[in-house]
Amino acid sequence: MDVPVGRNPMFVYDEQMTDLIFDYCRWRLSLDPVPLDYGGAWDEPLSESLEGLITPEGVDARRVMEVFDKKLANAVVSVDSPRFLSFIPAAPAKAALLFDMVVACSSLHGTSWIEAAGPVAAENQALAVLADVAGLPEGAGGCFVAGGSAGNLSALMVARDTAGFRMGDRAPERPVVAISEEAHSSVGKALHVLGVEPLLVPCDDHRLTGSLLEATLSSHPRGGDAVAVVATGGTTNAGIIDDLAGVADVAEARSLWFHVDGAYGCAALFAPSVRERFAGIERVDSFVVDPHKWLFSPFDCAALIYRNPQLAKAVHSQDASYLEVMHTGAPEEWNPSDYAFHLTRRARGMPLWFSLAVNGTDAYRDAVEEVLITTQEVADLIESMPHLELVRRPELSVVLFRRMGWERADYEAWSAQLLEHQLGFVVHTTWEGQPVGRLALLHPDTSVEMIAEILASTA
Repeated sequence: MDVPVGRNPMFVYDEQMTDLIFDYCRWRLSLDPVPLDYGGAWDEPLSESLEGLITPEGVDARRVMEVFDKKLANAVVSVDSPRFLSFIPAAPAKAALLFDMVVACSSLHGTSWIEAAGPVAAENQALAVLADVAGLPEGAGGCFVAGGSAGNLSALMVARDTAGFRMGDRAPERPVVAISEEAHSSVGKALHVLGVEPLLVPCDDHRLTGSLLEATLSSHPRGGDAVAVVATGGTTNAGIIDDLAGVADVAEARSLWFHVDGAYGCAALFAPSVRERFAGIERVDSFVVDPHKWLFSPFDCAALIYRNPQLAKAVHSQDASYLEVMHTGAPEEWNPSDYAFHLTRRARGMPLWFSLAVNGTDAYRDAVEEVLITTQEVADLIESMPHLELVRRPELSVVLFRRMGWERADYEAWSAQLLEHQLGFVVHTTWEGQPVGRLALLHPDTSVEMIAEILASTA
């Protein structure tokens, strides 16, 4: 690369390095299927591979890319592989991945309307699609944040700070928020950050119901201090959808903020076959869903949507002399920084927007439905295998099963063997105090045949 005199090389276009990177991206995008690789099981010392790469004078890009390609990229477990069946996988659409490169290359800033009206308008169009499938009224909106944890924290901050608006003189000085025993750990963490105590509501077969919520609020000494309730639209561990309609009834009667954590499961709102299980979500005050999970976007992208965004704006809008120009009051103005605890942010919703526009919402419906069908077929397969037991019939795309006679160490050894042979990435979980196998399906290319091969190794 020829660098003009006086120019810092970091800011000069380098065609050779560009080709090097783009060639790698083309190769990675062309993988079909994406291999698992080895994650922490990669047995080469990474510290030795990285030694000497950061120097005062810099290192040739080809050498750095070789280290990444041959060493670092193998020390991952590829979340977008159809054989990744643990935690919550990801399966970003090709269009979304490609447009994420555009977002990066354009340095798209997504903080305010004055800086990024175009990207913000596009993100809002994508948010409107999500609000519509949830059944929220026109005018609902919010912003994209880094993940469900950030979304839950931001929504619960609004729930806490608007209690007086909803409850008047009944608003407690020391508020609590009702959550279920099955709520995601990020909800408890958010309440800890906010200085709000959780009020734990027992579940009926791992499901929060309106009747148990009402019974707890009526009998608990601090039930009258509740200002909000959090329900789950698809628990991470088992994919269980809470009694959203029943919880909504209680929230409405008591003027509670009703928030739904649907980081994983609310993507299934696109699927007509299970849409009725989410009845009541149209009554939420806020909800989150992570497109980087089951809506086929790259990391990190979570949608936070409010029924009445003006309440969120009143809580989250940041006042500072240098920010005054962002708040002009123009009718079309929409500052994503007004709807969550963040300020600076990338336009992380743009890859979803591009993919929705290119592929159409029917493609999203079909992809989610395909995963749901495969999940039920996998459950049938497990029920047909005499040495395996289906723990419960899946509601969404998580399958829990028990291998007769196995202890925790057996599941761990099996998981390591699967990864070693590149058959699958499957880790166990705990269910009612006992270790069980867990399969989290999300990639439409995950087939019953793949999982049959994995399950056969339990014999």
